[in-house]
Amino acid sequence: MPDSSSSGGTVHVIGAGLAGLAAALRLAERGVPVRLYEQAPQAGGRCRSFHDSTLDRRLDNGSHMVLGGNRALMDYAARTGGSDALTEIRPAAFPFLDLRDGAAWTLRPGGLWLFDETRRVPGSRPWHYLAALRAVTAPAPATLDEALPPGGPLHERLWRPLAISAMNGPTARVSARLFGAVIRETLLRGEAACRPVIASRGLAAAFVDPALRRLEALGGTIRFGARLDGLRFADRRVAGLSVGGASLDLGARDSVVLAAPAWVVERLVPGLRVPPPGPAIVGVHYRIEAPVPLPGGLPFLGLVGGVAEWLFARDDVVSVTVSDADALAARPADEIATLLWRDVAAALRLDGPIRPFRVVKERRATPDQAPDSVSRRPPAQTRWSNLALAGDWTETGLPATLEAAVRSGNRAAEAVFCQRSERLRSL
Repeated sequence: MPDSSSSGGTVHVIGAGLAGLAAALRLAERGVPVRLYEQAPQAGGRCRSFHDSTLDRRLDNGSHMVLGGNRALMDYAARTGGSDALTEIRPAAFPFLDLRDGAAWTLRPGGLWLFDETRRVPGSRPWHYLAALRAVTAPAPATLDEALPPGGPLHERLWRPLAISAMNGPTARVSARLFGAVIRETLLRGEAACRPVIASRGLAAAFVDPALRRLEALGGTIRFGARLDGLRFADRRVAGLSVGGASLDLGARDSVVLAAPAWVVERLVPGLRVPPPGPAIVGVHYRIEAPVPLPGGLPFLGLVGGVAEWLFARDDVVSVTVSDADALAARPADEIATLLWRDVAAALRLDGPIRPFRVVKERRATPDQAPDSVSRRPPAQTRWSNLALAGDWTETGLPATLEAAVRSGNRAAEAVFCQRSERLRSL
């Protein structure tokens, strides 16, 4: 069996989603030899892009709302060169449409916005927004409904749309504290932190492809189609890997970062507690005859009162996302597309038959984010002296988002640095 030891030790990163890419990049930037393994034929995980032959367009696997306040994600994009594929909307604006009555409004946070009724949700008053502080200070066991009881002008038109998209679950179930983290890092940090950031050429062009190029330029190696089948433990450390059908002995200075899904890591690491899988997220991409402007004039639109939750437009493709979608995901693709097309057609005032579509069902799209499940999130550091964990399901203090994935990768890299320092001190 080959031995991977080197003078400084190699770090084997398992999983090339955003968490694994962030960890690998941080390590390689510090001169650490990195080997990245990915079971799939491409990197990106839930942030991947692909060419769809039916629509003949490059599509994102799912739609993600990125904000200026996503500091780790923005720093990651800047370091890889991915910022060139991002467009920041200034000033911050979030257009919404209520499909039930046709009411339209644009939330424009920043400055003295709470005192300008044209920048708030219709019918709301400044003091209604202060209730969000109850989520910021909520105890760990509280659900969002316990911190922000349903009712009032903001629940259906702001808190619920934000919560379900950020945490992929109903307000009666998801953690108030996680929602409070969203409020703390966006609305409470000012207008710049709330600015939507659009990946105008797709998620992979901004967050995946530049990272792969940067990692290779730093000397990292990447292997696709490499499934991790097992870990061998001995003397409180990972002594070997079984990956891609081959066994690999680890040298005394080698380390492992597991950046695979929680249910995979739980199977591989003895005694590890992880949150259970959460609901599915369903996305449908429709190809329209020509680019259609969305109400509000921006490339995205929040929907209230229908099945669809968010619309995203890129050239002649309109994409719709539905979170907490286990029941919807159980239906056939053509039924899903027909159902959601009604919302799309109503929002865009389109007549005629349903347009060509592609349905994407992402089962177990996020970890469950109820308070009990959040309490099961493990830290990056483990009881094994050369093993660290990364993933949006680890303890980041945030919902399972792209920002959480990158932060977890950064923390895993720091855990590896700490482990290496401890080993050096013990020599």
